[in-house]
Amino acid sequence: MTFATVARLRSFRRAADELGVAPSTLSHALRTLETRLGVRLLNRTTRSVSPTEAGVRLLEGLGPAFDLLDDALESVAPFRGQVQGVVRLNAPRLAVAMFVRDILPKMAERFPEVTVDIVAEDRLVDVVERGFDAGVRPLDMIPKDMIAARMPGGVRYVCVASPAYLERADTPDTPEALHRHRCIGHRLPSGKPYRWEFERNGTPLALAISGRLILDDEALMVDAAIAGLGVAYVSEFAASGALTRGRLRQVLSDWMPGEERLALYFPGHRSIPPALRALLDVVRDVGASRKPGAAWASARD
Repeated sequence: MTFATVARLRSFRRAADELGVAPSTLSHALRTLETRLGVRLLNRTTRSVSPTEAGVRLLEGLGPAFDLLDDALESVAPFRGQVQGVVRLNAPRLAVAMFVRDILPKMAERFPEVTVDIVAEDRLVDVVERGFDAGVRPLDMIPKDMIAARMPGGVRYVCVASPAYLERADTPDTPEALHRHRCIGHRLPSGKPYRWEFERNGTPLALAISGRLILDDEALMVDAAIAGLGVAYVSEFAASGALTRGRLRQVLSDWMPGEERLALYFPGHRSIPPALRALLDVVRDVGASRKPGAAWASARD
């Protein structure tokens, strides 16, 4: 298990964090294993760790054994009375906020012994390589070899500005009119500017919007719009409080695209740990309580 964890994460430090031991303890255990087997299993440099050819062969052989062990451990879960364990997720900041509102209260109520460890990260990462149990992303961005559980609801985007700004600059009536307005730009995790997406009568339109202010956080974009710094393109979830209180007004509502669906996804070739299965059950039940229909889907569908 120690060797497999280090090889999967390609890092003694991250493996030590996951296993709850010191990196020096892992290093000593791996040297002992290599000495006992008489082969080098890992290539080590100051910057990286990777399995040797012998290490890859050992991992391939251990895979079915680990699956059998996971199945055996899961088979005794009902006798413990309460599901226990840690489920590690990687999700964009917006999805984390939705998780906190919609999923985690139910999770805490039904499975109080499960720890949900979430890393908020907007860039797309390899959840398997990084050691996560699952991730959350838009449904159309999920890798084809993953299994996806659709999240309840979705993300809808809005263009917003403060009443004071709109009194000064007038209300844009078409997306192209935004070129005459001060706009709050959105920088993607890649560093590239986000192209604002619109739709009218089924025809999509994407505009490269430039502005005197560029941010990479939706909460700050909402704050900037409230301060009268221009028009912002943000999720309705992020802007809902300011819209309800009248601090922001929506513009170009007839041009906004439909809802973007989010999904919790995980590798389909592994046994599902009990803690992750518990979380999936809550996601499914919350979705079913809001809208009839299946909550489970393959990413290939």
